[in-house]
Amino acid sequence: MSPAEDDRRASLTAELTTALVRELALEWRRLNDSFFKSKLRLPQFLLTASTHTLGRYDYGQRVLSVSQTLALEQPWSTVLEVLKHEMAHQYVFEILGVLDETAHGPAFREVCEKLGFDGRARGMPEASEEPATEDRILERVAKLLALAESPSKHESEAAMNAAQRLMLKYNLERCTKPGRNLYRHRAVGVPTGRVTESERWLAAILTGHFFVEGIWVSVYRPLLGKRGSVLELSGTEENLEMAEYVHTFLSHAAERLWQAHKRERGIRANKDRRTYLAGVMSGFHAKLEEQKKAQVKEGLVWLGDADLKTFYRKRHPHVVSVRYGGSSRNEAHSEGQKAGRSLVINKPITSGPSPKVRLLGR
Repeated sequence: MSPAEDDRRASLTAELTTALVRELALEWRRLNDSFFKSKLRLPQFLLTASTHTLGRYDYGQRVLSVSQTLALEQPWSTVLEVLKHEMAHQYVFEILGVLDETAHGPAFREVCEKLGFDGRARGMPEASEEPATEDRILERVAKLLALAESPSKHESEAAMNAAQRLMLKYNLERCTKPGRNLYRHRAVGVPTGRVTESERWLAAILTGHFFVEGIWVSVYRPLLGKRGSVLELSGTEENLEMAEYVHTFLSHAAERLWQAHKRERGIRANKDRRTYLAGVMSGFHAKLEEQKKAQVKEGLVWLGDADLKTFYRKRHPHVVSVRYGGSSRNEAHSEGQKAGRSLVINKPITSGPSPKVRLLGR
């Protein structure tokens, strides 16, 4: 969270409150078009002070309530999941005309299942109620990445390659077990007003090599009264853990490489910073592509996860692809690419009281 948002965390001004309600209405309209074919009637929107009830739809008064605490303290993607949940209630009442079942009865659960919404009665929205059970994979990957800290470049490269092969083998085996995959979604990084080329390369690295689907989604930042974009990933819990760790690792590593480049060259300005960072990410992407060719020769061919694509499309029924121009290919970009090709992912596991293995602490 930025300092500006920290300063406003305690409360919303009247202007920001009005803007937040307006954004909820805009998101409601977008979701109504995407999931309900514009069948729902626009309700009244109300921000509540409740810290226990995240959202509520009042059929009699046609009021859709959302917790202000939820909007201020949780990612916008979580707010949207609550909004979807309440719109499912609205659909059951207004369109299906089901008034003789409990709030979370069969009709409601069927709608949520069909649209990919979280249908639980309580708690923060999740893609599944069941916990992940493949911690052993993360433990083994973590041990391999720990070996990647070796000062020997050959040993560190071999350890990282072994970790990637292990994840590939795990996912190839997992896809042979239909119906047992539990998919979730997670926003990674901080919402920004502009998606840079290096961030787009990083998204391509994650979706191309770490068994997740990704999409840049528009989010609202209530404490700033502005919109931004954030990368949302979908996948199994294990793959999301790995992808989030890689996202954070590469983001910090690229910045460290840029600072080292400045010191070595005596550069004071940051004019070429974005170009250099884009070079780092594209260089690392090229390195992974070369490793993928080696894996193909070993007979390890990843053709994708059909069930994950179904989950992803259910969450995002209308996906638009956009082409972007790249940064200037100057010396800074070339130096960044060279540094990116030398990067090795390492330093996993953070210690803590929780028995669950995490590649990266929350």
